[in-house]
Amino acid sequence: MSDATSSEEAAASTPVDGASTNDVPLRVEDLHKRFGGIVAVDGASFSVERASITGLIGPNGAGKSTTFNCITGVHKPDSGRVLFEGEDITGLAPHRVANRGLVRTFQIARGLPEMTVLENMMLAPKGQLGESLWRSVVPGARRGVIEQEEELRERVWETLELFELDHLAGEYAGNLSGGQRKLLELARALLTDPEMLLLDEPMAGVNPSLERKLLDHIHALREDGYTFLLVEHDMDVIMENCEHVIVMHQGTVLAEGAPESIREDERVIEAYLGGGV
Repeated sequence: MSDATSSEEAAASTPVDGASTNDVPLRVEDLHKRFGGIVAVDGASFSVERASITGLIGPNGAGKSTTFNCITGVHKPDSGRVLFEGEDITGLAPHRVANRGLVRTFQIARGLPEMTVLENMMLAPKGQLGESLWRSVVPGARRGVIEQEEELRERVWETLELFELDHLAGEYAGNLSGGQRKLLELARALLTDPEMLLLDEPMAGVNPSLERKLLDHIHALREDGYTFLLVEHDMDVIMENCEHVIVMHQGTVLAEGAPESIREDERVIEAYLGGGV
């Protein structure tokens, strides 16, 4: 590990004063991001409660995706902070953010299409001993790799059964339907042992029966203590499944609250009508 990386890791692992993690694992504070002359995020601030399903909505161009990307390290914000479990993770690379337990899925599922569903799943868990070259070739160490792989395979099969994908284990991921790919991506994310999941358009391109299945899994995982923040254009999905809704407009947070209050908020209605959505 380079000195620069060590410094980055040390800074990110330092708890931030005033950032209680008991009930609020994620805090976004005064986030700004520009792309040339375009202001994509303009001082967005919000928090997400633990073991909740929170929706992040807004008209096209409101800054939702850029905010997601700044939280998960795809983009480095120009200013502001992202705090996760009391640590400042602002600007960390995506894999370092994920290693801390903050894991995202994408609007277009990113499974490896030329690998089977089972192979895609086997790649997901962190800390696999087989990733170390010497453990893979030294006889004594190799036994540990084999034992861990057997345990991982059992866990993968349990997860495939949970998501009702076990019958597709030998199928190439590229042959799955859009909804099946979304299920696979959520199942893969779960195998990384996340504390919180950020879902980007999880219902896009999903047929009604698989949408219901996805939502059932999300609610079951929430009951088990997982925290969700999701971007979704389907307002029925947001209003019927989220306890808290955050509305962005022109790069900042316009309103937030329970679905009932958001549905009747004149500012939100105006923003959507003005945004042509």
